[in-house]
Amino acid sequence: MTKPRTYKTKAIILKQVPLGEADKILTLYTPYMGKLRAVAKGVRKPRSKLSGHVEPLTHAALMLAQGRNLDIVTQSQTIDSFIYLRQDLHLTSSAIYLAELTDCFTVENEEDPTLFQLLLHSLHRLSEGMCSETILRLYEIRLLENLGYRPEIRKCVYCGTLTPSPCYFSPSGGGLLCLKCRHKESLAHPISPDALKIMQILQETNPYTHEELQFPKGVARELEHILRSYISYLLERQLKSTSFLDILKQSEVDRVVQKL
Repeated sequence: MTKPRTYKTKAIILKQVPLGEADKILTLYTPYMGKLRAVAKGVRKPRSKLSGHVEPLTHAALMLAQGRNLDIVTQSQTIDSFIYLRQDLHLTSSAIYLAELTDCFTVENEEDPTLFQLLLHSLHRLSEGMCSETILRLYEIRLLENLGYRPEIRKCVYCGTLTPSPCYFSPSGGGLLCLKCRHKESLAHPISPDALKIMQILQETNPYTHEELQFPKGVARELEHILRSYISYLLERQLKSTSFLDILKQSEVDRVVQKL
């Protein structure tokens, strides 16, 4: 289907970068056109009508016009700016991580309404103050599954046997290894029974009815390490936003230690 010269879409703004003296290039994630890049002209000028409506982590209704290289945002109206989320540095950083994860794993113009709804739902839950660790781990699991990278966490990826404890997670193998097959992957990580159980629950649960799901800090750190290693293997690099999340967590630990 040929795209009209002007068109409307709802979108989540994933990021923006400066262009020239007054413009910005926006990376948008839409429900029916997938990821788009578009120019917001004059948005850096003090009196721009667009400026408050195209900030990262904004859910907006946009009007765009086809351009020679990139389409141009002509109108934007905020649907939700997730105000509470922006008042908490840790929640904001978590949301930026979700946006970067989405950007890195998706290609332009590939429709995926399921992923759009999951991202929007996750931003709403973060804005409502729900546990960010639960939101991040569930989003990671569901994004991987939705894009065809579902990890195998029920049986060994090599021999196919069920994996009683002890077992290991292999980023390069995309799932579990039993004790006998452990030697086939040099970078496999041990995974505890509790972490494996939570990972299985995250994989099977309805992502829109997970309000009561919580897990201990030790298990949360283990799951973060396992999923981050898998994501880094798939992308062949670390995400930039993880470094700042790590700094925030370390500062929280330091504050607790100082109080002791």
